[in-house]
Amino acid sequence: MDTATLTRNEARTDFYPSRGGLKGNIVPRTHPTVWASADAQAPVDRSLIEQYDRDGFLVLRDVFSPEEVANLQAELDLLRHEAEALERPEVITERGTRKVRSIFKVHALSKVFARLAADKRLAGLASYLLGDQVYLHQTRMNYKPGFHGKEFYWHSDFETWHVEDGMPLPRALSISVALTDNTPHNGPLLVIPGSHKHYVVCEGETPPDNYQMSLQAQETGVPSDENLEWLAKQGGLVDTAGPAGSVLIFDCNLMHGSNSNITHLPRSNAFFVYNAVSNAVEAPFCDQEPRPEFIATREEISPLEILSNCADDFRRS
Repeated sequence: MDTATLTRNEARTDFYPSRGGLKGNIVPRTHPTVWASADAQAPVDRSLIEQYDRDGFLVLRDVFSPEEVANLQAELDLLRHEAEALERPEVITERGTRKVRSIFKVHALSKVFARLAADKRLAGLASYLLGDQVYLHQTRMNYKPGFHGKEFYWHSDFETWHVEDGMPLPRALSISVALTDNTPHNGPLLVIPGSHKHYVVCEGETPPDNYQMSLQAQETGVPSDENLEWLAKQGGLVDTAGPAGSVLIFDCNLMHGSNSNITHLPRSNAFFVYNAVSNAVEAPFCDQEPRPEFIATREEISPLEILSNCADDFRRS
Protein backbone atom coordinates (compact mmCIF):
# COMPACT_ATOMS: atom_id res chain seq x y z
CA MET A 1 0.00 0.00 0.00
CA ASP A 2 1.16 3.53 -0.78
CA THR A 3 1.81 4.93 2.70
CA ALA A 4 1.46 8.50 1.50
CA THR A 5 -2.16 8.04 0.41
CA LEU A 6 -5.12 6.48 2.15
CA THR A 7 -8.17 5.86 -0.02
CA ARG A 8 -11.69 5.81 1.39
CA ASN A 9 -11.87 2.02 0.96
CA GLU A 10 -8.63 1.60 2.90
CA ALA A 11 -9.92 3.95 5.58
CA ARG A 12 -12.80 1.53 6.24
CA THR A 13 -10.57 -1.52 6.36
CA ASP A 14 -10.03 -2.44 9.99
CA PHE A 15 -6.29 -3.10 9.99
CA TYR A 16 -6.18 -3.12 13.81
CA PRO A 17 -9.30 -4.77 15.27
CA SER A 18 -9.72 -4.82 19.04
CA ARG A 19 -12.44 -5.53 21.63
CA GLY A 20 -15.80 -6.79 20.31
CA GLY A 21 -15.36 -10.36 21.48
CA LEU A 22 -11.72 -10.73 20.42
CA LYS A 23 -9.22 -12.38 22.75
CA GLY A 24 -6.33 -10.34 24.09
CA ASN A 25 -3.33 -10.68 21.82
CA ILE A 26 -0.18 -8.97 20.52
CA VAL A 27 0.17 -8.59 16.75
CA PRO A 28 2.83 -6.84 14.66
CA ARG A 29 2.26 -3.25 13.63
CA THR A 30 2.17 -3.17 9.82
CA HIS A 31 2.66 0.58 9.24
CA PRO A 32 5.71 2.81 9.76
CA THR A 33 6.50 5.03 12.71
CA VAL A 34 8.35 7.70 10.71
CA TRP A 35 6.39 8.55 7.56
CA ALA A 36 8.73 11.26 6.21
CA SER A 37 10.09 10.76 2.72
CA ALA A 38 13.79 9.88 2.47
CA ASP A 39 14.69 13.27 0.98
CA ALA A 40 12.75 15.40 3.51
CA GLN A 41 14.86 17.73 5.66
CA ALA A 42 14.66 16.63 9.30
CA PRO A 43 13.99 19.46 11.81
CA VAL A 44 16.19 17.75 14.42
CA ASP A 45 19.35 15.67 14.24
CA ARG A 46 18.93 12.50 12.22
CA SER A 47 20.06 10.38 15.18
CA LEU A 48 17.01 11.60 17.12
CA ILE A 49 14.73 10.55 14.29
CA GLU A 50 16.31 7.09 14.35
CA GLN A 51 15.87 6.96 18.13
CA TYR A 52 12.20 7.89 17.80
CA ASP A 53 11.70 5.21 15.17
CA ARG A 54 13.35 2.59 17.40
CA ASP A 55 11.92 3.52 20.80
CA GLY A 56 8.67 5.27 19.90
CA PHE A 57 9.42 8.40 21.90
CA LEU A 58 11.84 11.28 22.44
CA VAL A 59 12.48 13.66 25.33
CA LEU A 60 13.94 16.99 24.22
CA ARG A 61 15.19 19.35 26.93
CA ASP A 62 15.30 23.15 26.92
CA VAL A 63 12.96 23.49 23.95
CA PHE A 64 11.21 26.43 25.59
CA SER A 65 13.01 29.24 27.43
CA PRO A 66 12.36 30.16 31.08
CA GLU A 67 10.49 33.29 29.88
CA GLU A 68 8.23 31.23 27.62
CA VAL A 69 7.60 28.71 30.40
CA ALA A 70 6.71 31.48 32.85
CA ASN A 71 4.14 32.90 30.41
CA LEU A 72 2.67 29.45 29.77
CA GLN A 73 2.54 28.71 33.50
CA ALA A 74 0.57 31.91 34.06
CA GLU A 75 -1.96 30.83 31.44
CA LEU A 76 -2.03 27.34 32.96
CA ASP A 77 -2.99 28.75 36.37
CA LEU A 78 -5.65 31.06 34.93
CA LEU A 79 -7.28 28.20 33.05
CA ARG A 80 -7.30 25.95 36.09
CA HIS A 81 -8.90 28.60 38.32
CA GLU A 82 -11.52 29.35 35.67
CA ALA A 83 -12.22 25.64 35.16
CA GLU A 84 -12.76 24.94 38.86
CA ALA A 85 -15.65 27.42 38.85
CA LEU A 86 -17.29 26.12 35.67
CA GLU A 87 -19.47 23.14 34.86
CA ARG A 88 -18.56 22.32 31.28
CA PRO A 89 -17.84 19.01 29.52
CA GLU A 90 -14.27 19.95 28.57
CA VAL A 91 -13.31 20.03 32.27
CA ILE A 92 -12.54 16.61 33.77
CA THR A 93 -12.13 16.45 37.56
CA GLU A 94 -10.69 13.81 39.84
CA ARG A 95 -13.34 11.41 41.10
CA GLY A 96 -15.31 12.85 44.01
CA THR A 97 -13.58 16.25 43.96
CA ARG A 98 -13.52 19.54 42.06
CA LYS A 99 -9.78 19.22 41.52
CA VAL A 100 -9.11 19.57 37.79
CA ARG A 101 -7.59 16.48 36.13
CA SER A 102 -7.75 17.62 32.49
CA ILE A 103 -9.12 20.42 30.35
CA PHE A 104 -9.88 19.31 26.80
CA LYS A 105 -9.97 21.33 23.57
CA VAL A 106 -7.65 23.79 25.24
CA HIS A 107 -6.61 25.33 21.92
CA ALA A 108 -10.20 26.58 21.51
CA LEU A 109 -10.37 27.92 25.06
CA SER A 110 -7.01 29.71 25.05
CA LYS A 111 -5.32 31.73 22.33
CA VAL A 112 -2.04 31.19 24.16
CA PHE A 113 -2.24 27.42 23.89
CA ALA A 114 -3.59 27.62 20.34
CA ARG A 115 -0.39 29.49 19.51
CA LEU A 116 1.70 26.88 21.30
CA ALA A 117 0.01 24.03 19.41
CA ALA A 118 0.91 25.66 16.09
CA ASP A 119 4.50 26.47 17.08
CA LYS A 120 7.03 25.18 14.56
CA ARG A 121 9.02 23.43 17.28
CA LEU A 122 6.03 21.17 17.88
CA ALA A 123 3.80 21.14 14.80
CA GLY A 124 6.74 21.28 12.40
CA LEU A 125 8.32 18.20 13.94
CA ALA A 126 4.97 16.41 13.99
CA SER A 127 4.39 17.17 10.31
CA TYR A 128 7.83 15.81 9.42
CA LEU A 129 7.42 12.60 11.40
CA LEU A 130 3.95 11.98 9.97
CA GLY A 131 4.96 12.90 6.42
CA ASP A 132 1.89 15.05 5.87
CA GLN A 133 0.08 18.20 6.86
CA VAL A 134 -1.35 17.78 10.32
CA TYR A 135 -4.42 18.78 12.28
CA LEU A 136 -5.20 18.70 16.00
CA HIS A 137 -7.07 15.51 16.79
CA GLN A 138 -7.14 16.35 20.49
CA THR A 139 -5.66 18.92 22.88
CA ARG A 140 -5.74 19.12 26.64
CA MET A 141 -4.06 20.35 29.78
CA ASN A 142 -3.12 17.55 32.16
CA TYR A 143 -2.91 18.54 35.82
CA LYS A 144 -1.55 16.20 38.45
CA PRO A 145 -1.68 18.19 41.70
CA GLY A 146 0.54 17.36 44.63
CA PHE A 147 -0.79 14.62 46.94
CA HIS A 148 -4.04 14.16 44.96
CA GLY A 149 -3.13 13.53 41.29
CA LYS A 150 -4.30 10.06 40.30
CA GLU A 151 -2.71 7.55 37.95
CA PHE A 152 -3.34 6.92 34.25
CA TYR A 153 -3.30 3.16 33.66
CA TRP A 154 -1.31 1.47 30.88
CA HIS A 155 -2.81 1.89 27.43
CA SER A 156 -2.10 2.60 23.77
CA ASP A 157 -3.82 5.80 22.64
CA PHE A 158 -4.20 4.42 19.13
CA GLU A 159 -6.27 1.48 20.33
CA THR A 160 -8.84 3.93 21.73
CA TRP A 161 -8.60 6.43 18.86
CA HIS A 162 -9.02 3.60 16.34
CA VAL A 163 -11.90 1.78 18.02
CA GLU A 164 -13.82 4.73 19.50
CA ASP A 165 -12.88 7.59 17.12
CA GLY A 166 -12.39 5.76 13.82
CA MET A 167 -8.75 6.76 13.24
CA PRO A 168 -7.73 4.41 10.40
CA LEU A 169 -3.96 4.02 10.88
CA PRO A 170 -1.30 4.72 13.53
CA ARG A 171 -0.26 7.89 11.70
CA ALA A 172 -0.58 10.23 14.68
CA LEU A 173 1.57 11.28 17.61
CA SER A 174 1.37 13.17 20.87
CA ILE A 175 3.56 16.01 22.07
CA SER A 176 3.58 16.93 25.75
CA VAL A 177 5.16 20.20 26.91
CA ALA A 178 6.30 20.15 30.55
CA LEU A 179 5.05 23.32 32.25
CA THR A 180 6.26 22.19 35.66
CA ASP A 181 9.19 19.94 36.45
CA ASN A 182 8.36 16.30 35.72
CA THR A 183 10.49 14.39 38.22
CA PRO A 184 10.87 10.63 38.69
CA HIS A 185 8.70 11.00 41.82
CA ASN A 186 5.66 13.14 40.90
CA GLY A 187 3.98 10.81 38.43
CA PRO A 188 5.77 11.35 35.11
CA LEU A 189 4.72 9.39 32.07
CA LEU A 190 6.10 5.86 32.04
CA VAL A 191 6.66 4.21 28.66
CA ILE A 192 7.67 0.82 27.31
CA PRO A 193 10.32 1.46 24.62
CA GLY A 194 9.67 -0.39 21.39
CA SER A 195 6.10 -1.29 22.33
CA HIS A 196 4.82 0.90 19.48
CA LYS A 197 5.99 -1.81 17.06
CA HIS A 198 3.28 -4.12 18.42
CA TYR A 199 -0.48 -3.68 18.48
CA VAL A 200 -2.17 -5.01 21.60
CA VAL A 201 -5.66 -6.37 21.05
CA CYS A 202 -7.80 -5.70 24.13
CA GLU A 203 -10.74 -7.74 25.36
CA GLY A 204 -14.26 -6.60 26.19
CA GLU A 205 -17.02 -4.52 24.65
CA THR A 206 -17.08 -0.74 24.38
CA PRO A 207 -19.79 0.63 26.71
CA PRO A 208 -22.01 3.52 25.61
CA ASP A 209 -20.46 6.91 26.46
CA ASN A 210 -17.31 5.12 27.62
CA TYR A 211 -15.38 8.41 27.51
CA GLN A 212 -17.22 9.69 30.59
CA MET A 213 -15.55 7.03 32.72
CA SER A 214 -12.30 6.52 30.81
CA LEU A 215 -11.19 10.16 31.19
CA GLN A 216 -11.14 9.67 34.95
CA ALA A 217 -10.04 6.04 35.07
CA GLN A 218 -9.47 3.89 31.99
CA GLU A 219 -11.00 0.43 32.31
CA THR A 220 -11.89 -0.36 28.68
CA GLY A 221 -9.17 -0.77 26.06
CA VAL A 222 -6.70 -1.90 28.72
CA PRO A 223 -4.17 -4.66 27.87
CA SER A 224 -4.06 -7.87 29.86
CA ASP A 225 -1.43 -8.28 32.57
CA GLU A 226 0.20 -11.04 30.52
CA ASN A 227 0.55 -8.86 27.43
CA LEU A 228 1.87 -5.92 29.43
CA GLU A 229 4.42 -8.19 31.10
CA TRP A 230 5.58 -9.50 27.70
CA LEU A 231 6.02 -5.95 26.34
CA ALA A 232 7.89 -4.82 29.46
CA LYS A 233 10.25 -7.80 29.30
CA GLN A 234 11.03 -6.91 25.69
CA GLY A 235 11.56 -3.18 26.09
CA GLY A 236 11.84 -2.39 29.80
CA LEU A 237 10.22 0.54 31.60
CA VAL A 238 11.43 4.14 31.27
CA ASP A 239 10.17 7.33 32.89
CA THR A 240 10.08 10.47 30.75
CA ALA A 241 10.93 12.97 33.48
CA GLY A 242 12.25 16.34 32.37
CA PRO A 243 12.37 19.92 33.66
CA ALA A 244 9.81 22.57 32.76
CA GLY A 245 10.34 23.61 29.15
CA SER A 246 11.18 20.11 27.94
CA VAL A 247 9.12 18.28 25.34
CA LEU A 248 8.06 14.64 25.07
CA ILE A 249 7.10 13.29 21.65
CA PHE A 250 5.61 9.81 21.49
CA ASP A 251 3.99 7.61 18.87
CA CYS A 252 0.25 7.05 19.12
CA ASN A 253 0.71 3.31 19.61
CA LEU A 254 3.33 3.49 22.38
CA MET A 255 2.25 1.73 25.57
CA HIS A 256 2.31 4.27 28.40
CA GLY A 257 0.81 5.19 31.76
CA SER A 258 1.69 7.07 34.95
CA ASN A 259 1.61 6.64 38.70
CA SER A 260 -0.29 8.74 41.21
CA ASN A 261 1.43 11.85 42.52
CA ILE A 262 1.88 11.42 46.27
CA THR A 263 4.52 14.15 46.52
CA HIS A 264 3.98 17.85 47.23
CA LEU A 265 5.23 18.69 43.73
CA PRO A 266 2.51 19.36 41.11
CA ARG A 267 2.97 18.04 37.59
CA SER A 268 1.28 19.84 34.72
CA ASN A 269 1.67 19.41 30.96
CA ALA A 270 0.18 20.88 27.79
CA PHE A 271 -0.76 17.97 25.56
CA PHE A 272 -1.32 18.08 21.79
CA VAL A 273 -2.28 15.20 19.49
CA TYR A 274 -1.33 15.69 15.84
CA ASN A 275 -2.91 13.48 13.19
CA ALA A 276 -2.03 13.36 9.50
CA VAL A 277 -4.70 15.05 7.39
CA SER A 278 -4.76 11.96 5.13
CA ASN A 279 -5.54 9.87 8.24
CA ALA A 280 -8.63 11.85 9.28
CA VAL A 281 -11.12 9.95 11.41
CA GLU A 282 -14.02 8.04 9.90
CA ALA A 283 -16.84 6.20 11.68
CA PRO A 284 -15.74 4.44 14.89
CA PHE A 285 -14.59 0.82 14.60
CA CYS A 286 -17.15 -0.21 17.22
CA ASP A 287 -20.92 -0.12 17.55
CA GLN A 288 -21.01 3.17 19.48
CA GLU A 289 -21.60 6.76 18.49
CA PRO A 290 -18.49 8.94 17.94
CA ARG A 291 -17.03 10.58 21.00
CA PRO A 292 -17.74 14.31 21.44
CA GLU A 293 -15.91 16.89 19.34
CA PHE A 294 -14.00 18.23 22.35
CA ILE A 295 -12.32 14.83 22.73
CA ALA A 296 -11.86 13.86 19.08
CA THR A 297 -11.93 16.43 16.29
CA ARG A 298 -14.30 15.33 13.57
CA GLU A 299 -16.14 18.38 12.25
CA GLU A 300 -13.31 20.92 12.17
CA ILE A 301 -10.54 19.05 10.35
CA SER A 302 -8.23 21.41 8.46
CA PRO A 303 -4.45 21.61 8.05
CA LEU A 304 -2.76 23.46 10.89
CA GLU A 305 -0.94 26.65 9.94
CA ILE A 306 2.54 26.19 11.38
CA LEU A 307 3.94 29.36 12.95
CA SER A 308 7.51 30.48 13.64
CA ASN A 309 8.82 30.68 17.19
CA CYS A 310 7.79 33.81 19.08
CA ALA A 311 8.01 33.89 22.87
CA ASP A 312 6.06 37.14 23.08
CA ASP A 313 2.93 35.36 21.80
CA PHE A 314 2.71 33.19 24.90
CA ARG A 315 0.89 35.86 26.89
CA ARG A 316 -2.81 36.44 27.40
CA SER A 317 -3.67 39.80 25.84
